[in-house]
Amino acid sequence: MRDLDDDDLAYFLAAGIGDIVRGTRAGGLLHGRSLARVANEVAQRWSDEVLAVHRPDDGTLSEGVSDDPARLEKSRVWIIDVIDGSKEFSTGRSDWSVHVALVVDGQPALASVGLPDAGRVFRTDQVHHVDGPPSGTMVISRNNPPDGIEEVADALGLETRPMGSAGAKMLSVLLGDADVYLHAGGQYEWDQAAPVGVALASGLHASRLDGTPIRFNKSDTYSPDILVCRPDMTEQVLAAAAAMQP
Repeated sequence: MRDLDDDDLAYFLAAGIGDIVRGTRAGGLLHGRSLARVANEVAQRWSDEVLAVHRPDDGTLSEGVSDDPARLEKSRVWIIDVIDGSKEFSTGRSDWSVHVALVVDGQPALASVGLPDAGRVFRTDQVHHVDGPPSGTMVISRNNPPDGIEEVADALGLETRPMGSAGAKMLSVLLGDADVYLHAGGQYEWDQAAPVGVALASGLHASRLDGTPIRFNKSDTYSPDILVCRPDMTEQVLAAAAAMQP
């Protein structure tokens, strides 16, 4: 059996999940909810088996699996979302992503985020953000844009651009296509763990909207908000985002 370090395991998990999920589109035999359901189930079973073989003592948390409270007693927990952006995936869009993160003592130690339709996987040990001129763009949820987001964008002098998954939005900031990704109104740990890990490793700012670090492997997996942005814009974005706080 191949002995993989954690970085390589996260990468191969993200790459393999992406291949499996894309494979369920073959021939156009399934569509819509049926396609999303089968893709999620098959990819989740494969990733569960891989972790059972290679990291049997670690905890796991995934969107598609019943939560096992035993993870709360573990220092090391793998947090996975095999399809972040199921609606985008099942309707043929490309702005969906694969999330694989290893959280150690509540913090993302390493992660990989895949954009399978682009054939790319971004891993924390080999990533840097594009440090070019600002794009003048803020990416926001295309399905659930938060209240007040246009006012925040106006205060920052940014145009908003709706996109699908959290991972795709974070990577648009990493690649320099957007300056800010901001969301309020609720997500879950599997939506955020891998994107936060990759963002921080690349040199981007990533936090809650009040500037505090995002913690993971909590008993309540709900996570109310997230900010990922260019590091040189952190203070002004946090100040503008303060208007969205209850």
